[in-house]
Amino acid sequence: MICLRAAFPLTSSPLRRLALKPSSSRAAAAAMSSAIAAPVEHIVLIKVRPEAASSGAAAAMVSSLQALSTAVPGLSYIHVGPVLRLRSPAAEALGPTHVLHSRYATKPDLAAYAAHPAHVAAVQGHVLPNALDSTAIDWVNAALVPSPVNPGSAVRLSLAKLKEGVEAHQLAEKLAAATAAAGEAKGAKVSFGENFSPARAKGYQFGMVAVFDSVEGLDAVDGDGKVEAAKAIVRPLLDDVLELEFVVGPAAAEAPAPANL
Repeated sequence: MICLRAAFPLTSSPLRRLALKPSSSRAAAAAMSSAIAAPVEHIVLIKVRPEAASSGAAAAMVSSLQALSTAVPGLSYIHVGPVLRLRSPAAEALGPTHVLHSRYATKPDLAAYAAHPAHVAAVQGHVLPNALDSTAIDWVNAALVPSPVNPGSAVRLSLAKLKEGVEAHQLAEKLAAATAAAGEAKGAKVSFGENFSPARAKGYQFGMVAVFDSVEGLDAVDGDGKVEAAKAIVRPLLDDVLELEFVVGPAAAEAPAPANL
């Protein structure tokens, strides 16, 4: 497996669709369906207002989104939580504080989630009043194998802008070869693909998540010889990258109950 930001030596939308955490009654199904081979990936990065973080409004926002897991059908896997680390200049400039990662079996499932009244109400009541900015990207996984996400998994997210003249399918082909050459280094599994929601993505054309069993596993991949060789395969195609990391929270059955709102 290759991690895109380490592979990218670089200098340097309205909130409409947000991801949620599964309820206890759906935790087992969500864990299984997070491993589907070609999920639709949905990522939203949110930068909350400083006063929202200090007042507890940001925590209430997260709780309100988590509470939607029992109200909105079609979610295969959901996580919402704080960013662990910003790992590129582009990520630091954007400054997201929270990441929402969800998966759907089909694009219509994602569209139905976006339009669901409970989701719309949560966004209007809790997200819009507390967010300074958001960035979102959606893709259909083009990797050959599933990338299951479990409680405690550490995830490295990379959003890429391509060099002029490079097509997304070319990068997908190179990434497939690179990840195979890296031998899924350190046990990581990847999902990557071309963004199909450009209006909300601030120019990022391609997304990738690399899923590790733990933060220690994620840290160990940097400097791995096979990964370094794999980076060289994709580096010539890339113009800019936003990279950050987050840790998936406990299964909903183990998580604290949402706060009363």
